[in-house]
Amino acid sequence: MAQHQPLVITASINGDRSKDDNPNVPRSHDEIVDSAIACYDAGASIIHAHPLDRTLVGIAAAQDYLKSWRRIRQERPGALWYPTLTKDLGGEVSHILALDDAIGMEFGCVDPGGVPIAKLDEEGLPAGYYYANSLDSIRADFAVFRERALGVQLAIFEPHYLRIVCAFHAAGALPEGAVINLYFSGPHGVFGANSMPFGLPPTPTALQAYLELIGDTGLPWTVSVWGGDIFDSPLPQLAIEKGGHIMVGLEPYFDSVRKPTNEEQVERVVAMAKTAGRNVADRGATLAIFRSPRRHSAMAAAP
Repeated sequence: MAQHQPLVITASINGDRSKDDNPNVPRSHDEIVDSAIACYDAGASIIHAHPLDRTLVGIAAAQDYLKSWRRIRQERPGALWYPTLTKDLGGEVSHILALDDAIGMEFGCVDPGGVPIAKLDEEGLPAGYYYANSLDSIRADFAVFRERALGVQLAIFEPHYLRIVCAFHAAGALPEGAVINLYFSGPHGVFGANSMPFGLPPTPTALQAYLELIGDTGLPWTVSVWGGDIFDSPLPQLAIEKGGHIMVGLEPYFDSVRKPTNEEQVERVVAMAKTAGRNVADRGATLAIFRSPRRHSAMAAAP
């Protein structure tokens, strides 16, 4: 029945992308506000955003986010969004709890594994680092989100990330409201130009491999392409047909020539869904489809 659900569109609007990558990347509080509102208006029901200063942690990081998101919530009461983890501190989620205290959140995030993040040097060899979140930190974060009744957005860079998530699910230790965000790698990887691709390519075979791992868990899933253009792949159409959901935006997007805006990418997904006869999810449908533990609470009431 999942293919008959409305399609959830997530817009990941900035990440660590620079204006050199794409001049349309929102890199100020005013630009974040404008881009978020434009994406909601275009059809996105949930947004993922990074702060201006990724070196901040805890309350200081939350305060940086709030300079944008208080204004967005004033214009769009109850707007759904989720932040990122603090830089170089996987498993540090105190800023998410501070945001929840300040304005209320429906979702936190966990990156449940480790992945090499590398560029290719002048010899064509990988040079970079491992971005890793320990099993202990993953367990602790899941426990915090379960206690807080916060859903969790899960970045799946590699198949073993999903293996870890499925183990927690089988043990009954995965927070309610867990969303599987499948990250496929385009030709340029996370860093853009000269990056080494990670994980699986954006192909039907790769998607099917992930869906076999998800199995009968019933966990909702999205597709995205990092270091490329998702619309150069079959993934959007496959997600629409198979009951999945789609993440677009200028954080994952990279192309050396084409420089779209966030809202233009959202509009393309909406047009594809309309052609396929699949409705686009609004806020309430998103909370239901992603099984937010707060979907029935006063905090999750429709504005």
